[in-house]
Amino acid sequence: MMHFLRNIVCACSIFLVLSATVYADEFSKYKVVYEGEEGIGKGKHIVYIASDHEYRGEEALPALARIMAKRFGFKCTVLFGLNPKDDTLLAGSSDIKGLHILEDADLMVLAMRFINLEDSEMQHFVNYVNRGGPIIGLRTSTHAFRIPKERKFYSYDFRYPGEEFHMGFGRQVLGETWVTHYGKNHVQSSILMPEQENKDHPVLIGVGAMHTQAGGYTAYPIEGSKVLARGIILNGMNKDASIDTSKELMPVVWVRDYTSKSSKVARILTTTQGASEDIIDENFRRLLINGHLWCMGLEEHINDKIRIKFIGAYNPSKFAFEGYRRGVKPSDLAGWWSPIMDPNAPVTDK
Repeated sequence: MMHFLRNIVCACSIFLVLSATVYADEFSKYKVVYEGEEGIGKGKHIVYIASDHEYRGEEALPALARIMAKRFGFKCTVLFGLNPKDDTLLAGSSDIKGLHILEDADLMVLAMRFINLEDSEMQHFVNYVNRGGPIIGLRTSTHAFRIPKERKFYSYDFRYPGEEFHMGFGRQVLGETWVTHYGKNHVQSSILMPEQENKDHPVLIGVGAMHTQAGGYTAYPIEGSKVLARGIILNGMNKDASIDTSKELMPVVWVRDYTSKSSKVARILTTTQGASEDIIDENFRRLLINGHLWCMGLEEHINDKIRIKFIGAYNPSKFAFEGYRRGVKPSDLAGWWSPIMDPNAPVTDK
């Protein structure tokens, strides 16, 4: 009898292991994982979600993930929107799966735009927000979701009209939703100036004036937000271009505390910049790396000597609608040294 019971237990154990393996493999095509080995991030997990139509989050987020994994020891998982026809990256796709990994995430970093997830996947995202997990939102993440009103999670839509979660996830959690452009892409770049009033904030340690390529956004962060940088709109793409004096200095980086439904307070960092070409600027990249550490309560480790150099070749595409590299799978970005992106990969023709 005991032998029979042991066989049942053994069979059940094998079944559970195999089930877990199949479950994990089901979503492996949607992600790439960079495993840090040692450092202040050892034992902590950062989850990145990349699917925006224009600003090449599928390039910027893996590059940031590699830095955080290799230089600080974090486990970093990047999830991508895919083309279901061939499992290649499709910028702006709502076919994103594997968000159950947010259950053990210590930080969520977003480069998203107008996404409409399956309810089962969206539930994992909402659970993370409700438990008070820290978040970094880049560029179009202020309007991360466009969800029809008949859907379960309509309240996360960037134009949600209800009072309780007015203007959705962007406004209520990140601090602002989509308003308007405030500088023309590929015509007007920006100088981001650290806010002197908040110059001692940990996120600004070692950060000077930043030059970013993406055009500006109009933004009026929600009450309680602390502005860390404002954008000077330039009449050109070089940092020495003349200033557009018709434009006021809009907030472009801010932090805030978000009190979640669990009553836990989450640290939030939002920037209306963050295109693939923006993170080439060392000061802006340092701000984002500092932001990772601050969001997770590791600000005591921030100093102006922390290493922020890219891991492997970083060859960002010129951001544009439909301008993503075709035929690339998440697995093509695996490892420390695979290029982001492969310069030989074709680019869509728009």
